[in-house]
Amino acid sequence: MTVRARMLLVPALALALAGGAVPGSAAVLEVLNHLETGPDQQAAQVLQAALQARGHEWVDFAVANGAEGLAAALLDSRVRLRNPPAVAQIKGPVIAAMARRGLLLPLDDVARAERWDEALPGVVAGAMKHQGRYVGVPLNIHRINWLWINQRILKQSGARVPASWDEFFATAEAMKRAGHTALAYGGHAWEEQLLFESVALGVGGPVFYRQALVAHDPAQLAGPTMARVLRTFRRIRAYTSAGQPASPQREAAVALASGGAGMLLMGDWANPQLYPEARRLGDSFACVPSPGSAGSFSFVVDSFAMFKGPAAQRRGQLDLAALVMSPAIQHDFNLRKGSIPARAGVALDGYGPCARQAAGAFQAAARDGTLVPALAMALPPELEQAFRNVLSEFWNDERIAPETTMRRLVALTRKAPVPAAASRPASVP
Repeated sequence: MTVRARMLLVPALALALAGGAVPGSAAVLEVLNHLETGPDQQAAQVLQAALQARGHEWVDFAVANGAEGLAAALLDSRVRLRNPPAVAQIKGPVIAAMARRGLLLPLDDVARAERWDEALPGVVAGAMKHQGRYVGVPLNIHRINWLWINQRILKQSGARVPASWDEFFATAEAMKRAGHTALAYGGHAWEEQLLFESVALGVGGPVFYRQALVAHDPAQLAGPTMARVLRTFRRIRAYTSAGQPASPQREAAVALASGGAGMLLMGDWANPQLYPEARRLGDSFACVPSPGSAGSFSFVVDSFAMFKGPAAQRRGQLDLAALVMSPAIQHDFNLRKGSIPARAGVALDGYGPCARQAAGAFQAAARDGTLVPALAMALPPELEQAFRNVLSEFWNDERIAPETTMRRLVALTRKAPVPAAASRPASVP
């Protein structure tokens, strides 16, 4: 695990916001996050600059490989030592758990003043609340169910953009025959989990997905649809570089952009890594819904929660919450991050076609009741990690039967709480 503290300033943005500085009320905020490389770090600098322009100091506690759960584990350790950071980047299930323990600073005063209920989609606002009160502030919305395709390799292979899993395997086989690795894959368990989520949504559809993976219906977790999901999931492995040593966390996106692989199943945080490399090499890529999932939208919301602590830091915490939700910060942060604004109505000036497609798909899925939460939004971290372990073992060991994995998933969920309204479609009011 790599942790570092950094205090950075983006001068242009800081000067633009300097009029909001509040002399004599400066706070020093330690911010635990996993915005620690490349585009994520650039997005974090937008927040740092805005907070510093208000007269506060951002002490950056950035944790590498946050997707592997290290940031959550470190936060839990700090909380147990009664020394939480002022601010932490956590998702809905962790927000709910920390709020139940009375650890989070309520944000209702800021939310009312800034009209968050009017500005946020219902599914996002709900993830930020505990017992009807705001205890988190959303940074963004990421779409998980994306398929990215290197257009040059697609053309060389004589294949077509796949819309179903049958078409995906036909395209993958064509790429393999042409001498290419069909699917970029870095060898990480979190990647395997994301692959599984996209397969579950594409094979089973949003109703099955919610029943099995959110509501934990044992008949769905151990039924014939899940068996098809697992068989499809395992079949993908033959078209990856599985078996090679794991690569750095973001290398799968670079492999696609540089022509090292033909396709990538990954959330839209891959987008800002693909464009610079593809432009440098003169390549282009397509972004389409993962096979079988057109019309659905699997989402993750990154968010900040403010921990109760010394009174001297409270003004800074509330200022940061207001800044995160401001239209300008929502625009600039997500432009760099590859995600779309959590706040409704933010103009997408400067955003690329994939982000614009995501914004339209989110609204359509909200209207049609086909929004589904990624496992990171649906499960507490301990259960998500247990799911990940089971899925990774199945992916990496062909001796494990789908039926064995299904029984293990059912056993994991027997004592797990079912989220409120888990079996109902998520929608935007």
